[in-house]
Amino acid sequence: MTQRASISTYGLYINGAWSPSSDAATETLYNPANGEPVAIVARATQADTDRAIAAARHSFHLGSWSNVDGAERARVLSAIADLLEEHVDQLSVLETLNGGATVRKTSLLDIPVGIDHLRYFAELAREHPRKNLPYIDFPLPSANAMWREPIGVCGQIIPWNYPFLMAIWKIGPALAAGNSVVLKPASLTPLTALRMAELIDEAGLLPPGVLNVLTGAGSVVGERLIEHPDIDKVAFTGSTEVGRHIAEVAGRNLKRVTLELGGKSPVVVLPDADLDITVDGAIWAAFMHSGQSCEAGTRLLLPSSLHDEFVERLVNRVEQLVIGDPHDLTTDIGPLVSAAQKRTVEEYIKLGLAEGATLRCGGIGGIDDPELANGHFVRPTVFTDVKNSMRIAQEEIFGPVLCVIKYEHISEAINIANDTSYGLAASVWSRDLIEAQEIARRIRAGTVWINDHHLINARAPFGGYKDSGIGRELGPNALDAYTEVKHIHTDLSQKREGRIWVDIVAPQLDESFAEFSNM
Repeated sequence: MTQRASISTYGLYINGAWSPSSDAATETLYNPANGEPVAIVARATQADTDRAIAAARHSFHLGSWSNVDGAERARVLSAIADLLEEHVDQLSVLETLNGGATVRKTSLLDIPVGIDHLRYFAELAREHPRKNLPYIDFPLPSANAMWREPIGVCGQIIPWNYPFLMAIWKIGPALAAGNSVVLKPASLTPLTALRMAELIDEAGLLPPGVLNVLTGAGSVVGERLIEHPDIDKVAFTGSTEVGRHIAEVAGRNLKRVTLELGGKSPVVVLPDADLDITVDGAIWAAFMHSGQSCEAGTRLLLPSSLHDEFVERLVNRVEQLVIGDPHDLTTDIGPLVSAAQKRTVEEYIKLGLAEGATLRCGGIGGIDDPELANGHFVRPTVFTDVKNSMRIAQEEIFGPVLCVIKYEHISEAINIANDTSYGLAASVWSRDLIEAQEIARRIRAGTVWINDHHLINARAPFGGYKDSGIGRELGPNALDAYTEVKHIHTDLSQKREGRIWVDIVAPQLDESFAEFSNM
C-alpha cells in the first residue's frame, strides 16, 4: 500500500504480487459519512480475471497448498488469524472508513468475530479430512473410508455490508479445505480484504496463486468468475436476484454453488415477553448497522395485547438513538453505504406511506447537523398499521426501516412469519422457553434466535430456506461445501473365491461351471 495525499492506493493481488489492472483503470472510494475520498483501487478487466484464475489453477495443480496436510493448513490459518489480531485497530478503522459501520461495531463485533471464525476454520482443517466407515464383511471383508478433498479453484463474491467478516467466511473454509481462491470484494468496500491480502503477502504465509484478490465491477469480474470453465465452485453472498443469475450460469457447467441471499426476517413477540429485554432487542434486530444486514429483523410481529405499549416504548427509544460520525464512540447509527442505497431506502419510505402504513418516527430528511450534510444518513424509521402483503413488508429494503405488524393469535403470527419468499432468519421473544422452542421449529428459516437476534456462532450453520439461498456457511457444513467426497474401498479377502459378482462377467472356468454351460 502506498500513500498519496493520505489516500491509500491498491492494485490487484494476483499470483502473490500486486499489479495495476491491464488497462490501468482505477476507481476512487469515498467515506459514506462525509463524501471525502479515502482510497483509489484498481478496476480489474476480464484479462486480469483470467490471469488470476490461471494463477489459482496453477497453484492447485502444483499442489503447493492443495497437497498440504490439514495440520499444516491449520497452522497457517492460525498464523493468519494471529497476524490479523495484531492489526485489529487498523482493520476496524478501515472498515468504518470504507463502509460506514460504527467503530463500536467494527471494533467489538466485525473484526474480532471474523478472526474468531477464522480460528474455527483452522480447527476444521486439522480434524476434517478423513472418516473411517464401519467394518463391512458382506459380501467379503473390506475396509472403507470417506475422504474429503478440495474442489479446486473457488470464485468468491462478497457484499458490501460486512466486508471483513464476509471475506473470512469465504476464504476461511475454502483455504481450510485446500482450495485456491479468487476473491472479489464488493466494489464499494474492498479495503479490509485488500489490507488482509497485504498482511498475508508481507508475512509470506501462503504460496503464490493460492489467494488472489480482484477489485472491479461485478458485471466484469463477477460475471467472468461464474462463467469461467476453470472455476470449480462459486460462493456468493448478496441479493436474491443476482443469486438466481449465478445459479443459472453456474448450472450450465455444473459448478458447485453456495448462495447466501436475502431475507425479511420476522421478530415474533409473544404475549408474555419481557418488554425491558424485547424492546431493545427489536431495536438491535432492526437497526444494527443501519438495517444493512440480510438477517435484520425488519418485520416486528406484536400481539394486540402488547401492541400499543410496545410501540410507544419502541418509538421513544428509537428517537433517542444518536445518528452521527461512525468514528465517534457515542454514535449509535451511522450512514448507509452509498448515495444510491440512501435513495433506495427513501423510495421505500415513500412507498410505505403510499401503501397506507403509519409513520411513527424517522422518515425522509430531518437530519439538521451540517457535519452530516454530505453523508448518506437515514433516520431509523418505524411504520405501524403494516399489512404483511405490503411491499415494505415483503421486499428487502436493506436500510433502517421497521414494519410493525399486529396479530391476534399465535397461529396467525406463525403464518405471517412464514408468509414471505425468504427464510433466512427469525427471532422469538418469550419468557416461556418451551413454547418459544416449539414456535421456532414451526418457522421456516435457517436460523431462529430465542430472546436474541443477529448472534452468529462459527460452529453453527448459517443460511436460509426458500429464496434466501442454497447451502450453509459456518459450522462443519462450511468446509463440506468446499470439498468433494471420495469413497475408498479396500478388499481385505485377497482371494478370488467367493466373488460371485465377478462371475457375472468373468466366470471361473471350473468343471461345475463348464457342465452348467453345456446343458
